[in-house]
Amino acid sequence: MRFRDRAEAGRALAGLLSGLRERGDLAGPLLVLALPRGGVAVAEPVARALGAPLDVLVVRKIGAPHHQEFAVGALAADDPPLFDADSLGHLGLTEDSLAAAVDREREELRRRERRYRGDRPPPDLKGRTVIVVDDGLATGATARAALRHIRRRGPARLVLAVPVGAPDSLDSLATEADTVVCPHRPAAFAAVGQWYDDFEQLSDAQVVTALRNT
Repeated sequence: MRFRDRAEAGRALAGLLSGLRERGDLAGPLLVLALPRGGVAVAEPVARALGAPLDVLVVRKIGAPHHQEFAVGALAADDPPLFDADSLGHLGLTEDSLAAAVDREREELRRRERRYRGDRPPPDLKGRTVIVVDDGLATGATARAALRHIRRRGPARLVLAVPVGAPDSLDSLATEADTVVCPHRPAAFAAVGQWYDDFEQLSDAQVVTALRNT
């Protein structure tokens, strides 16, 4: 299975999530919470299909030195960094050695929050069914940080929805979310982008426009 673009992937997720709602597994009030930037384009058709508001949770990956695409940890909102102990041990890294990287990612996280939200406060999550959407799941570091951040804010139900993901990472997040929805779990998984024909990066302006229009 490949997706033409993020919009097609979002429509695939929307169909699965609509089925869950029809069976009574997604009780309202609903909130679709996208992980920007790529998750926003996937979340748009999901929010429209469910008739739910769309918002964002800015999460930043903490990459390994000399291999920034490989996440050894992540940041969500103002939470402390969440590191993967196994990855740190395998690479011979310590949390202290990544302090500068954490500072850089924290600064970028805050910049994006200001850009996307302006003066608008984060949504109240208490008692809601929150559907966290991203464009895919590789190591699961950013999704884990997002789910733990949301869980502490008292949602009634927490759903992780991604179009494609590494099976081991998806399994590891089954204890973080109440429900994990993923239509494509390829055994030969290398990167999220390999499962899209068009995986062009979204701009900040596109994220802001999506939030205004959904």
